[in-house]
Amino acid sequence: MAKTKIAETELYEPIKAFLSKQGYQVKSEIAGADIVAVREDEPPVIVEMKTAFSLTLYHQATDRQSMTDDVYIAVLRGSGRAFLNSLKNNKRLCRRLGIGLLTVRLKDGFVEPHLDPAPYKPRQSKRKVGRLLREFELRVGDPNQGGINKQTIVTAYRQDALRCLQYLSDNGPSKASNVAKAISVSRARAIMAADYYGWFERVERGIYSITPKGEAAKKDNDNE
Repeated sequence: MAKTKIAETELYEPIKAFLSKQGYQVKSEIAGADIVAVREDEPPVIVEMKTAFSLTLYHQATDRQSMTDDVYIAVLRGSGRAFLNSLKNNKRLCRRLGIGLLTVRLKDGFVEPHLDPAPYKPRQSKRKVGRLLREFELRVGDPNQGGINKQTIVTAYRQDALRCLQYLSDNGPSKASNVAKAISVSRARAIMAADYYGWFERVERGIYSITPKGEAAKKDNDNE
């Protein structure tokens, strides 16, 4: 038997009951808004409903911010990890937009508030900014095409590993200190010791050579 599609209107009664319990008078479809709730002399609360997160829902909510700061979006409560991940990401977006977030569980009418509307004050991470700028400065040239998907990103780390690979290919097993000095990559020893790509192996203390996987990687890089 086909699953019955849930209508957006099914979210209305649980949300109305939720707001009414908090002392609001609640009416639907006022001036284009799905739900409007008023309590004494407070600013009105507006709720825009959809059965799932969508760009249209955010368009409607941000448009309602021209009438009040207290704007919420409400969606059907899903289950499973996929929904929880979506909820987490959309909660972050709501916070940036200054929009509140509600979910509705239809089986028992439970309405859960996840976020209240509030002005967004971005906080930058000095650690992340530092990492961004370090990668920018260390990366040689612009080896990637912006917007690529499912392709290997050429990072500064990968570029340095390829330099190590090239040196070992040209000179055979070598001391890490010699590699670092010859190619001007101070972290050459760390790169070869960590062997993130499976390209290197230590043949003696402080001496590294190329693995078959490294040979293949060099060949692929030469063909690019």
